Amino acid sequence: MEQKSRVILLPCKEYEEEEIYSLLKKGLALLGGVESLIGKEEQILLKPNLLKKAEIEKAVITHPIVVGALARILREEGYNRIMLADSCGNGTTSKVIQGTGMDAYLEKYHIPAVDYKEPVMVSYPQGIQAKEFILPKELTEADCVISVSKMKTHALERITGAVKNSYGFIYGRQKAIGHTKYPSADSFARMLVDLNKMVKPRLYLMDGIVAMEGNGPGAGDPVPMNVLLMSTDPVALDSMFARLVYLDPALVPTNYHGEKMGLGTWKEEEILVLLPEGKEISISDAVKLFGKPDFHVDRKRLRQNLWTRMAKALNLFQKKPYIQADLCVKCGICVNSCPVPEKAVDFRKGKDQPPVYDYKKCIRCFCCQEMCPKKAIKVR
Repeated sequence: MEQKSRVILLPCKEYEEEEIYSLLKKGLALLGGVESLIGKEEQILLKPNLLKKAEIEKAVITHPIVVGALARILREEGYNRIMLADSCGNGTTSKVIQGTGMDAYLEKYHIPAVDYKEPVMVSYPQGIQAKEFILPKELTEADCVISVSKMKTHALERITGAVKNSYGFIYGRQKAIGHTKYPSADSFARMLVDLNKMVKPRLYLMDGIVAMEGNGPGAGDPVPMNVLLMSTDPVALDSMFARLVYLDPALVPTNYHGEKMGLGTWKEEEILVLLPEGKEISISDAVKLFGKPDFHVDRKRLRQNLWTRMAKALNLFQKKPYIQADLCVKCGICVNSCPVPEKAVDFRKGKDQPPVYDYKKCIRCFCCQEMCPKKAIKVR
């Protein structure tokens, strides 16, 4: 009998440091202990979700207390070689965490915040979608990565969690370029699976105490989900996230392709869910106790017939970003974030007017929507 993928579900209603510290210690023990995952001599890279500079209460980035509690555990367990970094959507690691409290925790535990400065081309010939990646040199020099994601919605992939958090391994501007190389939800998901299989994070931790619903991953609404999730299987972790928000996990492209490509499993019969004291709980009971049926996420099933394929080819009836003019401050971040060389959104009506979309050029990557600082870009 094959061993099931373990997902540790840690109920937690507040960002209270001692409680989170205690829960993470229990979760790590249920996964075999941190020493079973990471050698004491290894260089550890902590990879939170640092999409962009934002107030903590907006649930855009991984909460500093979660990162701080994990850092404290690693230090107490005798791990001395630790750094923290992310390839942010807008800004650098040090700038995004400045003043959030995460910087204070890093200083307390003597962990450097690394701003990536040098790209390295890394070949991955066994990749199914991607055969090479441009990664930060500092990442390639790390022995071990711990992914600390944020529970959020995503316009392209429905949700962003453990698997999607790894896109922060891609160096700088190459993240935007990647959206032009892998423009569909499926091709992008397969690339993410290849990336996770290449980098091989040892541990995946998800901050879902306060999640983001709606217009995620940067402009949605904070919503209490009251859980921390841990696993060594990112697909199983994301599938648990999906189930807790009443979303069929098979509809999440990173889950579907992650299982097909051997990264992990989303199938209920192959996942073991454990509570902090080690008690097993069925997925259905976990959803009843901790799920949120009114969580705002795209649950629509995609029909695949001749008409829908023709509509897609003709660029009809697809999700589209649009700008809510009364919220737009004409900062131009959406224009700068657009990865399309000819720009699918620009100031063609002048910089005294909101930018305008050319949907014939738009690849529906939603980078503009992710980066908008004023929640002025919606998806319809």
